[in-house]
Amino acid sequence: SIYPYVPKMIEFYLGEKPILQNVPTHICREPDDLKYTLDNLAHLVVKEVHGAGGYGMLVGPAATQAEIEDFRKVLLAHPGNYIAQPTLSLSTCPTYVESGVAPRHIDLRPFVLSGQDVQMVPGGLTRVALKEGSLVVNSSQGGGTKDTWVLEE
Repeated sequence: SIYPYVPKMIEFYLGEKPILQNVPTHICREPDDLKYTLDNLAHLVVKEVHGAGGYGMLVGPAATQAEIEDFRKVLLAHPGNYIAQPTLSLSTCPTYVESGVAPRHIDLRPFVLSGQDVQMVPGGLTRVALKEGSLVVNSSQGGGTKDTWVLEE
């Protein structure tokens, strides 16, 4: 996973501090981070560093005690394969589902275009967790998408 190293990359290559802070990320191959993660599995999201699509992860607050203990064994066997982050409080958005309109968790993927100039796209892709109560917005896990447009600045 390159994500935990992005702030250091910005400083190294651009000689500046990042404008936005990363989500705190614990690199489980580091002994102190592994200990913290193991002590706090019930409160963290633990992801495979080579994973995608919301597979091979643990969402601690949504997991059963048995799922947490099973994941603990996997994590201890292969700590270098995982990172851990706090569970984020995602916004909700009214979403049309089978039962009608109901709140669902969302996240926003903004886009930047790079050429001669760098431009922010006036909008982005909003990913939606269609399963009630789920924080997993990946389309491979049943999530959906919505276009997001900024109409005025």
